[in-house]
Amino acid sequence: MSAMLGTVNRVLLAVVGLVLLAVGGAVLAVGFDAPPPSWWLHQGPHDVLLTTAERTRWRGDGWWWPTVIGALALLVLLALWWLAAVLRRRRLGELLVDTGDGAGALLRGRALEGVLTADTARLDGVAHAHVALTGRREAPAARVRLQLEPHVDPATTLDQLTARALTHARESAALEALPAEVRMRAVRHKAERVG
Repeated sequence: MSAMLGTVNRVLLAVVGLVLLAVGGAVLAVGFDAPPPSWWLHQGPHDVLLTTAERTRWRGDGWWWPTVIGALALLVLLALWWLAAVLRRRRLGELLVDTGDGAGALLRGRALEGVLTADTARLDGVAHAHVALTGRREAPAARVRLQLEPHVDPATTLDQLTARALTHARESAALEALPAEVRMRAVRHKAERVG
């Protein structure tokens, strides 16, 4: 799925880029009094993009506005789908695990995220943990978000995270390395009364 999405992204970006380059180049050429390309709609720098007759040709027809609104709505939905797919793709879908026989195996990224999140949440002083895997199948990285209990030393928690949870995940998935970006914040707590 992620390979197909990457191919679709590259093809769409290439097509959009080529269309914009061709149209932009033609507009720039006509603006500098260069002869317009044969496929260009207008013949000189003083031509308008749409004449009054072209703009109002179908305005009175019943099918015109529903068609325009439907086409624009479809374009917006496709753009939102594409954006959602690109943003969702930042998480690693699967990891390539070396099984030692040269073939390898695929491990679901969410499975390793779940185990890593559970191991991290069990560390002393961690109120809440969230782990997301990023990177490539062959070289994953972890993005760890921690909420720490009040009065917990962040350096100690980071040492425990590195020595226990990250090391366990790296060894379990037979990874050479598992770099991690760790962000910590303290859980808000009520002020203590001093009496």
